[in-house]
Amino acid sequence: MSLLPNEKASCATEKTASVLNKLCYLAILLITSIFATVVQGEDKIIKSHGYSFFGDLKYSANFQHLDYVNPDAPKGGEMSTWGFGTFDSMNPYSRKGRAGALASSAFESLMVGTADEIGAVYGLLASGVEYPEDLSWAIFHIRPEARFSDGTPVTAEDAKFTYEIFLKDGLPSYKAVLAQIVDKAEVLGPLTIKYSFKEDAPLRDRIPMVGGFPIKSKEWFVKTGAVLDESRMETAVGSGQYVLDSYEVNRWIKYKRNPDYWGNDLPINRGRGNFDFIRIEYFADGNAAFEGFKSGAYTFKLENSSKTWATGYDFPALNDGHVVKKTLPDGGIATGQSFVMNLRRPQLQDIRVREAISHLFNFEWSNESLFYGQYARVNSFWENSEFAATGTPTPQELALLTPVADKLPEGILTDEAVMGVTSGMRATDRKNLRTASVLFDEAGWNVGDDGLRRNSAGQTLKIELLERSPAFDRVVIPFVENLKAAGVDATYNRVDSAQYTDRTRNYDFDIITDQFPMSMEPGSRLKQYFGSETADDSVFNSMGIKSEGIDALIESVVNATDKETLKNCVKALDRALRSYRFWVPQWYNATHRVAYWDIYEHPKTIAPYSLGELDYWWYNVDKAQALREAGVLR
Repeated sequence: MSLLPNEKASCATEKTASVLNKLCYLAILLITSIFATVVQGEDKIIKSHGYSFFGDLKYSANFQHLDYVNPDAPKGGEMSTWGFGTFDSMNPYSRKGRAGALASSAFESLMVGTADEIGAVYGLLASGVEYPEDLSWAIFHIRPEARFSDGTPVTAEDAKFTYEIFLKDGLPSYKAVLAQIVDKAEVLGPLTIKYSFKEDAPLRDRIPMVGGFPIKSKEWFVKTGAVLDESRMETAVGSGQYVLDSYEVNRWIKYKRNPDYWGNDLPINRGRGNFDFIRIEYFADGNAAFEGFKSGAYTFKLENSSKTWATGYDFPALNDGHVVKKTLPDGGIATGQSFVMNLRRPQLQDIRVREAISHLFNFEWSNESLFYGQYARVNSFWENSEFAATGTPTPQELALLTPVADKLPEGILTDEAVMGVTSGMRATDRKNLRTASVLFDEAGWNVGDDGLRRNSAGQTLKIELLERSPAFDRVVIPFVENLKAAGVDATYNRVDSAQYTDRTRNYDFDIITDQFPMSMEPGSRLKQYFGSETADDSVFNSMGIKSEGIDALIESVVNATDKETLKNCVKALDRALRSYRFWVPQWYNATHRVAYWDIYEHPKTIAPYSLGELDYWWYNVDKAQALREAGVLR
């Protein structure tokens, strides 16, 4: 369950292998190597080292390390990368202020997922979870050795306190979902916490949600008087591998590996957290950041500019072999990056206007002329996965869509799934321009003598594209020119990061570039992105969609209890979301484009769902020393 944009709340579970009937345990272990089940009276209680709603855990109770790590990776050195813009807070759980990069890394949860498995979580702070078959409650046993970075123990009181502060001061959209799932939290003992769930709470989200709370120190919050929803530079105490070392506002942040970290020997952690320091250097834009990388100001770059990737990597350190440039596979769902239209704006509430706008972005020309042919088109919110809707609705999708068809756009039962508009190889596609013009006319926006479109009240069709990154100028400006060619009173406004944050959080925009990172086992988190209840508060629902039909389809996804049903429900939801045409989908690349000074190593096989440069890569002391002796690295 994400709590903030670009911040992932870790989620975890653990298994205690104790049972009351040893023979029963051995029999089940031989069959599954996953669960231990105890019969207590008439209730079947499951005790497990990990949890997956669909029951298919990859790692057994006695696993020694994750498959994608090097368990013998050396510890030491520094990993440095870059951050965009500015920061003025070190609290990642508030809408106030702009949090520094990795500010949430200090916090751990009871359970944590892995980078090679979908929907499964394993124990971290918890040494076990137990729950009945009906999932009406869950009990977690916190490890006795678990400690916050100040040396104080992690307790059940801390877990309960965390639940309470998120319920009271968490993001409004998150609070709404949390309140629908959890009934109460009870401390059963110093290290034992029980969560009871509401009767109608979706089954799949129950344990992952409570297992995923980033556990806070109650003692620290009480002592300091801090609250969750505030901007502050003082960091709360966490239990994670890294703690804040130092920072200079808007310039850099440095974290250090906690030498007294309590969980170094856990199998889930072996081969991970290998750097002594992690440093983030801040730059105002990508061009400045690239120059900083070339000079050695930082040493790892995940390249997000196709132009730079194609033309910029021709500098002495690379040519001399001191810098590595390569692509690594990315098996995750595309991020759903797109131009997003704010449905709260009167001029964007007509679906014909939105469809017309989508005809005026030329992806094919952009890909060839600007991106050097490196990208594929995003068409689905679940692009690059089996959940993407295609063609006309299947019988299974129709069964879901028919009851709510009157609450969805026309044609949802018969039309093919909405795709990104294709275009020719010129910046302005005349055919698409004509199609857009007809749609604008139909919506009542007619061209006047001055070439601008006006409604019956004489108002021009004003559209502002808001951006913060100079790297997007070459993409947005041709889009704006096409809008102008169609008679739209279009402008492009690039603002600084602070202004951008303030305007987007207050929904003061017409069109922005946003992302919709979806899960391969989506659940209640969908309500934060697309649900009506939180549309006026959610930082994720940037377009402000409110649709009874979408709400109903989200419920079908949330309540799906087998994988095939889940797939059909997600496809139906994907199809319905796309039918509203509130986005102009952009592009994605199914690889990681990386460049780094030749001082790092990584496993031969990269985890499918995470590049892991801050997680399971490691530092090569000999290579670093050689570069320093050669005078090419700081």
